Amino acid sequence: MQTNLAPEFKNTAEGQQAEAILRKCVHCGFCTATCPTYQLLGDELDGPRGRIYLIKQVLEGEVPTRKTQLHLDRCLTCRNCETTCPSGVQYGHLVDIGRKLVDERVPRPAAEGAMRWALKEGLPSPLFAPAMKLGQAVRGLLPASLKNKVPARQAAGVWPQRELARKVLMLEGCVQPAMMPNINAATARVLDAAGIQAVVARNAGCCGAVKFHLNDQEGGKAEMRRNIDAWWPHVQADEGQGVEAIVMNASGCGVTVKEYGHHLQDDPAYAAKAARISELTRDLSELLPELADRLRGRVSAPAAPMVFHPPCTLQHGQQLRGGVEKYLGELGFNVTVARNEAHLCCGSAGTYSVLNPGIAFQLRDRKLENLNEMAPEVIVSANIGCITHLQSGTATPVRHWVEVLDDALA
Repeated sequence: MQTNLAPEFKNTAEGQQAEAILRKCVHCGFCTATCPTYQLLGDELDGPRGRIYLIKQVLEGEVPTRKTQLHLDRCLTCRNCETTCPSGVQYGHLVDIGRKLVDERVPRPAAEGAMRWALKEGLPSPLFAPAMKLGQAVRGLLPASLKNKVPARQAAGVWPQRELARKVLMLEGCVQPAMMPNINAATARVLDAAGIQAVVARNAGCCGAVKFHLNDQEGGKAEMRRNIDAWWPHVQADEGQGVEAIVMNASGCGVTVKEYGHHLQDDPAYAAKAARISELTRDLSELLPELADRLRGRVSAPAAPMVFHPPCTLQHGQQLRGGVEKYLGELGFNVTVARNEAHLCCGSAGTYSVLNPGIAFQLRDRKLENLNEMAPEVIVSANIGCITHLQSGTATPVRHWVEVLDDALA
């Protein structure tokens, strides 16, 4: 797709990056077949191809409108279209650019702007944990719209204390310790059982995705730099003392941290460090082949049928598919994936379910219908957002797969 950049974009990094991405697009429309919002709304402008044209028009000098902004807002950034695209169009990077350019030119209504500000400042804040604790204490009194976002209180579990030669860094995240603290503790216990110590850098926090995807891209990059500073001493430790990987048990964080090198490529002070951090980053599921080998014979897998929902951030953002159900199956778990639409987003998508609840809950219910066809006693996933969102629509327990593995360890 040829683009004639407007003069204001010709010599900017964003304009040149967008132009390079657009050049790959051949307008085939394969992406529309796997776009959740296009399937629900049936509007070309609510699919990747239509949004690409909207972004192209802005780059060529057309003045964006509130309607342009709404169509870009409705994108889940699930990146299913990237999995489907035969030309390798990096749509996720393009829509980041498009949203930033449109938001700079189209003011939002005051209430909407206030909500977005509250999310981007509140979720990564130290105040989130006490606020969540308060919400959990009065959860039974909350209206359904709020109760959906406040999971029942969960015990954190015991963190292993062994000092081991093999070490990995683990990002605790911004909301996971307050919402479902056992996920991090279970991760540490499973790794410990396999002879790997999980180390936490206390100055690390939100991966940067919340602010970045709410168009405070500089705020998101500041959080990325803070994490790099917190992790760097562990990465650069003396020979034999450094961590061998940075492990993410929230696949949404994993996508973002794996792209630190991309986001900070023009930062002379952090570009090289960011690239190294991205190189070291692994989703927890990428360790499963080794974990399965080391834990075989020590797992008492329950017979109860489970169904795995692979988050978009895992199967499309990180292009990791099939590993969780395969290796849990090898360990004796009765786990499958949905027969229909396993590739589609559940509607959580970070803050999307708060900002676009109508679409988000339609996608949630559609996803649960497909998952429930498998008659599971437990639904497992790999991202805190998906777990919370799905649990709000079903009485079937929804858990992180590592919690289920931890429970089964002898």
